[in-house]
Amino acid sequence: MKHRWKAIFGAALLTTSLTACGLDVNAALPYEVKPGTIRPVPSLEGVDIAVGSKDFTENIILGYMAELALSAAGAHITDLTNISGSNSARQALINGQIDISWEYTGTAWISYQGNTEPIPDEKAQFDAAKAADEAQFGITWLDYSPVNDTYAFATTEAYAQQHNLRSNSDMTEFLKQHPEQAIFCVETEFASRQDGMPGVQKTYGFPTTEVKTFGTGAIYSAVASGTCNFGEIFTTDGRIAGLNLRVLTDDKRFFPQYNAAVTMKQEFLDAHPAVRGVLEPVAKALDNQQMIELCKQVDVDGRDAGEVARDWMVAKGFIQ
Repeated sequence: MKHRWKAIFGAALLTTSLTACGLDVNAALPYEVKPGTIRPVPSLEGVDIAVGSKDFTENIILGYMAELALSAAGAHITDLTNISGSNSARQALINGQIDISWEYTGTAWISYQGNTEPIPDEKAQFDAAKAADEAQFGITWLDYSPVNDTYAFATTEAYAQQHNLRSNSDMTEFLKQHPEQAIFCVETEFASRQDGMPGVQKTYGFPTTEVKTFGTGAIYSAVASGTCNFGEIFTTDGRIAGLNLRVLTDDKRFFPQYNAAVTMKQEFLDAHPAVRGVLEPVAKALDNQQMIELCKQVDVDGRDAGEVARDWMVAKGFIQ
């Protein structure tokens, strides 16, 4: 699922052939871009930059944002968003088939770098993942975004208001008093993994009357329909807004951090240092609530991811 390590380990390695991986080497940015607050940068004028992304909505939107920003700065963009599988996208960056991609701190730390224990603090997790990537793979990171696509529990907005639930601790106290309400929907893997249900239940101490296992997509609708009172979700999923769910705050910070950040080879950044000033303001302008709405426009409303990214960039004044 998404950028989680289970999908990464199951993905096939990217071969040296772009065509074999479904990467269209002739893909051009399909939107006319005019500078806004992102001004033309002489050192980037006409520089060929291939931007890739993974194959899920949020990462595709982020990929288009990077393309639009760099295009406004004067670069010539090759659009290689929507690469199938996290591992394929990562190998494309390592092999030089793409120059830039958005990555997630927890994914790099656990999946690519082989660590087993996540770091609970966002900045500490970013710093550790960045340092390890530079040392092991020669890949560096621009500063991270507030967007943090991690695990959480959610319930319906109506249920949360009825029982005054805003955090996992609120949920725990409520369920201790009303254990018959402790009905959860989770993924099969989440139900047994230590950084999933067993670990979070031990951290907070909430009871469970029934734990139902579903595919990820089905959990959102199961919570919305009342099949379960609480469900495991991802914190930037567009269905949160589409189904009027409330995300409960992980106030004890149990779940791993998955902040998004732009990554590239160190040699690419050394050759084109101006990309930092172009892309970091875009990353900093985002947060989870905005990303939920942007993903909703794609996954619920059926809009094109590139158009959603472009409209957000225009609304923020980055481009015209």
